[in-house]
Amino acid sequence: MSKGESVILTRCELCPRSCRANRLAGKKGYCGARDKIVIAHYGPHFGEEPPISGTKGSGNIFFSPCNLRCIFCQNYQISHNVMGREITVDELIEIFFVLEARGCHNINLVSPVPYISHIATAIREAKKRGLAIPFVYNTNAYENVEALQMLDRLIDIYLPDFKYWGTTIAERLSDAPKKKPYPAFAKKAILEMKRQVGDLVVEDGIAKRGLVVRHLVLPGGLAGSKEIFTWIARNLGTGTFVSLMSQYYPLHEAKKYPILQRKIRQEEYDTLIEYLLEEGFENVFIQELESAPLFVPDFEKAEPFKTVRGSGL
Repeated sequence: MSKGESVILTRCELCPRSCRANRLAGKKGYCGARDKIVIAHYGPHFGEEPPISGTKGSGNIFFSPCNLRCIFCQNYQISHNVMGREITVDELIEIFFVLEARGCHNINLVSPVPYISHIATAIREAKKRGLAIPFVYNTNAYENVEALQMLDRLIDIYLPDFKYWGTTIAERLSDAPKKKPYPAFAKKAILEMKRQVGDLVVEDGIAKRGLVVRHLVLPGGLAGSKEIFTWIARNLGTGTFVSLMSQYYPLHEAKKYPILQRKIRQEEYDTLIEYLLEEGFENVFIQELESAPLFVPDFEKAEPFKTVRGSGL
């Protein structure tokens, strides 16, 4: 890392929690990350949106841990704990080139927030060395705009979730405090991402640059989905690519809430598809409800994921 990027880790404010932990001294903040990068898995992945996965897979790198604590997270093994192998920035760069050599369409950085400064350094150096495929930033969108600006002109494709419209539900389900509300930070972050990369550009079926906003549908309308889509239409435009995810599955601590103990119903999902079409959205990715269990990984296995493919509308 550059001197400036290293200094950031002496008083970490990479995410909205602003823990100010001195990670270079071995301290950790809320997320649990210290000075070293931790990855749980990397390799070609076919469970992303069609233009991201393509025919040869997205080169996913799963970082651990995460700055949210979603009680239903399908990746809870690595998001709620520090799980995996410690690597250096140079080793991360080597992984980039391994994934490119394996034919992956892109480098997909999953849950990257705690390592933004490391990642910025690695991408800059990898591009100097001739890495040619796009970088995908796959995030929960609980981000600081100032940290995202470190990635300007380095990230090609932003793939944020917009999880919740309401601050109370964000606090209950993801431990995002009301005093630093998830919806407000997500809106600012997604607007910054749009500023950096614009709308999604797809060439020969493969994403090259731009923004895709994901939204996971929750049972009983808990996420405030329609309000989120209205905001996207008004602030990003109806040409924005939206991924409407049906893969909610009652995992981890979801049993604490009766409404979260079930999968979403077909009519809940279909109602939102109709709403998106009525609002004039032109680019919507959809999923089959039956595929939900296929997206549940086990990071204790060498290959955590079953091979699945998305679908588009």
